[in-house]
Formats: sequence, C-alpha cells, structure tokens
Amino acid sequence: MRWSTIGATLFFSLSAFANDWPYLTAATAPFRPPRLEVSKSGTTDPGYLFIGPRGNEQSGTAALIYDEDGNLVYQGPEEVTANFKVQRLFNQDVITFWAGDMMKLGYGYGTVHILDNTYREIYTVRLQDDIVTPDGQPRESYIDLHESHITEQNTLLVTAYNITPHDLTPIGGKPDMFMLDAMFYEIDIATNEIVHSWSAVDHLDKIPLEQSKQGLGEDFGVKENPWDTYHINAVERMDEGYMISLRHYWSGYYVHNNGSIMWQLSGALGEGDFKQDESAGFSWQHDIRIYNHTEQGLVMDLFNNANTPTEQQGATTGLSLAVDLENRSVKALRILSDSDDVVHSVSQGSYQLMSQESQHVFMGYGSISKVKEFDADNNEVFTAQFGVDNQVASYRGYKCPWKATPFWKPVAVVQRPSSDAADVFMSWNGATEYDNWAVMSLPSPDSTDSKVIATQQRTGFETVAHLTGVKSGGYIQVVARRGDVPLGTSDVVGV
Repeated sequence: MRWSTIGATLFFSLSAFANDWPYLTAATAPFRPPRLEVSKSGTTDPGYLFIGPRGNEQSGTAALIYDEDGNLVYQGPEEVTANFKVQRLFNQDVITFWAGDMMKLGYGYGTVHILDNTYREIYTVRLQDDIVTPDGQPRESYIDLHESHITEQNTLLVTAYNITPHDLTPIGGKPDMFMLDAMFYEIDIATNEIVHSWSAVDHLDKIPLEQSKQGLGEDFGVKENPWDTYHINAVERMDEGYMISLRHYWSGYYVHNNGSIMWQLSGALGEGDFKQDESAGFSWQHDIRIYNHTEQGLVMDLFNNANTPTEQQGATTGLSLAVDLENRSVKALRILSDSDDVVHSVSQGSYQLMSQESQHVFMGYGSISKVKEFDADNNEVFTAQFGVDNQVASYRGYKCPWKATPFWKPVAVVQRPSSDAADVFMSWNGATEYDNWAVMSLPSPDSTDSKVIATQQRTGFETVAHLTGVKSGGYIQVVARRGDVPLGTSDVVGV
C-alpha cells in the first residue's frame, strides 16, 4: 500500500496547529491520535466512531476508530484518508477507505482499500482511464476521495475529477480556459473493470455552466488551477440509474443508465424540477442518500453545509426530505441541528441514518472537527470533538458496529520503575472482542512452561499491569482474552 500526505487549501492543511489539541500516546505503539472530547446526553445506538482527521501533525493523520468513551481502538498507517467506514461486501462486514494525494481544490487521486475483520487487505480498487491531472503526471489510480460506496451488486461507485479544456465565455471567462469535469464510475471490485462511467460535461443541455453557483475567480481557469464547475461528492445506485450530488449546483440529479438526466432536485427555491417548501431548501450540500424509493416517491437525506469558505448563509443542518415524484414536490421530514452548538461547516460533511429501526442519525461536520448523534426525536444525544474548529477536518464521520480480531499479535512493553517492580503495558491495535489480559511468566524465551502471574481488565487502548517482586532476567508474554478464552498472544519479552 502506498502512503503519502499532501495538503489541500480547501481541506485545511494546517500542520502548524499540531500542538493546540491534546493527543493520546501509548508505550506500545508510536501513535499520537487526537484526544476525543466526548459529551453524551442521551441514549445512543451502539457502534464505534470512524474518522480520518487531517490538519493535525503528520503522525496523527490516519484512519482512526474510537469507542464511544473516546478510547482509541484502531489506528491505521499514517495517511490522509477519506470515507473510512464499515460496508457490506459479499455478505460480510468490511472496512473501506480512500487513500491518496489531495489537490488544493479539495479533490484527489488515489485508491480504495477494502479490509476484512482481521485488517487484511482483501481488495484494492484502482481506476485507470484517460484522466488529465493539474501537474500532467500519471497516477497509479485516479479515484477521487469524495465517494467509495459499495452497491448491492458488489461493485464500487467512485468519483473522479478530470481537467478539461473548455470555452468559459458563457460565465465571463475566455474561450481557451480549463475546468474540472465531474465524473463517476462503477467498478467491479473483484476485477477492477469499469462497469459504467459518466461525465457531466457531456450533458451541458441539462447541466449548463451558467447554473453553477461557483464563481470563476481571477486565478482560476488555467490547467494548474481549473474552475471547479460541479464538485461531485456523492453517488448512489438507483432503480434505473444513479443519484449524484453536485455541490456547486446545490442539486441532486437522477442520471439514467443511458447517461441522460431524468430530473434535478435543487436546493435553491424556484430552480430544478421540483417545487419545495422553504424549509426544504439547501445549499453547498454533501452526502445525498436515497431511501424508500418507489414510483410515487422517495426519501432523500443530505448534509446541508449552507456555507462555503467565501459565503456564509446559515447554520449547517442535516436534512431528510420527502420527495413526491408524482406531484414533483419536496418537503422537509427532519431538520437536524444542535441549538446549543450551532455549526457553520464550510466544506465536507456526512449524514448517516444509522438504522431504519432506531431512526438515529450520525453526522460528521467536515471542516468542523466534530461528530454528533441525534435520536429519533431530533435531539442531540452525543458529540465528540477531535480538534480545533476550522483547523482540523475529517471529510466524513461515521458510527458503525464492528467486530475485529487482527491478524497481527498483541504488543507488550515492560518498564521497570524499580529493581523489584515492573510495569507491563499491553495493547492490541484494532481488536474489539477481548475484555481482559493475562500476564504469563516463562523461564526462557522458547519455553512452553508458562504460568499466569497477573490478570488485568482491559482499560481503553492500552492496559498496564503493575507487578511487584519481579527480578530482572525473566521473561513474560501477554494474552488478550475474552473471559478465560485466549484470543491473541504477544511475543515473549524480557523483564
């Protein structure tokens, strides 16, 4: 796996922030993930928190899993990641994330990694196509960071950004300028073959340049800094095609399998193919998701940023919309906002319906380093913060049930505070199923004659057992257990 860290202007590359937020440290791992500041005010759905912070120091930038109490559970390799979450593939739970290089306009080129419940990488999804990059350099994969969604057909929906020469005089530019085309692909996960592809610039009749809310600006329109016309950030499989989200058009578009635009649902009142209540308006949105789709209607959920780095319209909210396909009307079902903590997120963000049964919603606030859970009555019941607002970002944030037993061993580190005492530090990065540790003593490194000299309940990411009457020269190993059942054993270490 290739790991790299390249910052992005819109996506907050602010490494100078490094010491402004407390970090977690461990004797058993060289990790420095941000400490979670957790507030719980009601009953929550079960699950672990999945985030991929950026803007903090390099050694803290990785795919991270925490429990609801703010304890670190897993840290992946140092890397800028996006879309880190649990999905279903071939009827099993997997974790997926994007990793790659980010451009200054907030898109990227990278690969999607799919790991099983031992953290073995079982699939690596890449995209190779005729994609032009701002530096003209080829990439091993051109998948953009915004989307990596597994379908029921075990394919992967991804976005891509392609630099395209175009006449921009209709929006006040010049005839020989450059723009970013919004593209999406459906890729067969097992083979990396492209199943379907689509390009927005091929549909100017239905998505004209003049309708983009994103101004051209003085410094944009050249190949190295193209105009970000559309900003595609979500794709979802539909009965007859795909639903896509174009942030810079404040719209979701239903794209038919043949590529044509079936309809546009705009967040701007009076635009698009639907008439919406004022409360159903939105702007600069992310993460459009579709539920309960029938011929009569559907439910559309989305993260309503309502802000950009240059424009503030109002509080960021989560929206669930009832879309009447017969009468072409839209009304708001749910508007999620924490009145005690009003957020203005200028970029990124996610809206996750945790289950149809509980109707709890988990929201990641993108450029604001917070995640929140709301109950079925739209009350905030959980908030966690992992950095200074507008200085640390996680493209999306999720809460997912997850069970994992890593293929690697637990780790034990011994420190000696005195000649007859030893502190044994124990951790097993990514493990979710153990609840206690056994410390075993051995007369030699290769001995099979071991005995339990201490047990300790699990405490967060790292547990320590304080041993007394321990002379140097001996050997120990630790065993992660669930009750009395051993799940993983460390290497032998000297005392």
